[in-house]
Amino acid sequence: MTTMTEASVREFKMPDVGEGLTEAEILKWYVQPGDTVTDGQVVCEVETAKAAVELPIPYDGVVRELRFAEGTTVDVGTAIIAVDVAGGAAAEEPAAAAPAPEPEKKPEGRQPVLVGYGVAASSTKRRPRKGPEATVAEVAVRSAVQQELNGHGPAPVPTPTPVPAPAPAAEDRPRPLAKPPVRKLAKDLGVDLATVTPSGPDGVITREDVHAAVTAATAVPTTAPQPAVPETAVTPAVVSHDTARETRVPIKGVRKATAAAMVGSAFTAPHVTEFVTVDVTRTMKLVEELKQDKDLQGLRVNPLLLIAKALLVAIRRNPDINASWDEANQEIVLKHYVNLGIAAATPRGLIVPNIKDAHAKTLPQLAEALGELVGTARDGKTSPAAMQGGTVTITNVGVFGIDTGTPILNPGEAAILAVGAIKLQPWVHKGKVKPRQVTTLALSFDHRLVDGELGSKVLADIAAVLEQPKRLITWG
Repeated sequence: MTTMTEASVREFKMPDVGEGLTEAEILKWYVQPGDTVTDGQVVCEVETAKAAVELPIPYDGVVRELRFAEGTTVDVGTAIIAVDVAGGAAAEEPAAAAPAPEPEKKPEGRQPVLVGYGVAASSTKRRPRKGPEATVAEVAVRSAVQQELNGHGPAPVPTPTPVPAPAPAAEDRPRPLAKPPVRKLAKDLGVDLATVTPSGPDGVITREDVHAAVTAATAVPTTAPQPAVPETAVTPAVVSHDTARETRVPIKGVRKATAAAMVGSAFTAPHVTEFVTVDVTRTMKLVEELKQDKDLQGLRVNPLLLIAKALLVAIRRNPDINASWDEANQEIVLKHYVNLGIAAATPRGLIVPNIKDAHAKTLPQLAEALGELVGTARDGKTSPAAMQGGTVTITNVGVFGIDTGTPILNPGEAAILAVGAIKLQPWVHKGKVKPRQVTTLALSFDHRLVDGELGSKVLADIAAVLEQPKRLITWG
């Protein structure tokens, strides 16, 4: 009876909800053990390095067990919930209809394999080599024979001293198991993974193992050998913090991914930023007129909509700005589409979802897409797919009352436009000083792809459209 019950349990594993992600944090469980669930029902919400995502269960049945608590970070491929599908539900799955095959026997000594690594190639068989003992014995016998031939009489054959067998060559040792981020950390810290003692499941090396190896290496001076000391002697001391005066927040999720992306971009692409101050009085008047347009009723109509349209016009006139640098293949990738990214501040950090094929959208379609993008981001429901494939970005720092800034490029993009606050300022208009609506635009670009001429042309075209919005008709 127990066998039947265990056979009816299905384990749902943490999926890769984004491209190439290795882990996700469980934010909230929507079910508890004993609850009945149906195929497609959302059972939990998880946060990856890119977004918060709701996970549906692919089974009908009763929740048997929640494997991890809320707030736990779980590796992709790890079972997070067990569901008892007894009562006929198991028959709905094609895999359950046929009798389960006998589990394949693992070869002796086979190492477990991480997801995405594949099975390690079998080692090549080599002819057995002569051990060190045989070599010493042969030398001793030859020496004795040579002494007898020289007239010195037989010499006693020395007893060969056993020599420990040499360590296997590097190519004969199994490759240490570790995820790509852990391998990169070890490389950056100069740690040989073959010398690290793993503590993870199935012998997987974790980040903590790498840091422990660094701590152990620095704790013992290299100038002279030291006697063995108890393990507690090299354990790093716990640093106390004044919790009444400081709050420490773990770096994870969207914030962690954003930090890594910004550091990588800042130290990879040579940034150049240009600025222009623009009289946008006519654009602001056009915004008010469009709010009354029946074709735009119920849609998001604001200055950002016309700024986005102005950028799309400038890209159409200067298409080389819409490109990326492929370091691996040493190529410049010119893109014939525009996925327009809009930087959005959310409780989980800054994210940049993008409007797919924004270049092909009419003004009402662009307004609708912009409204959906902002609303989804504020609700924390932006999908990982919505943040992939961007080609150019707008960041509107003006909503915070900031005049301008020097934005950092999103990885894989050649340009990003910062929009400052729109303020009433004295401005020379038709030969007279008048109060006008003025803003400052800043365009950062990758100087490997975009030279000063191209960047200046793009920024000048954006400014020209915002000064004279009728150019949207003639240029767009």
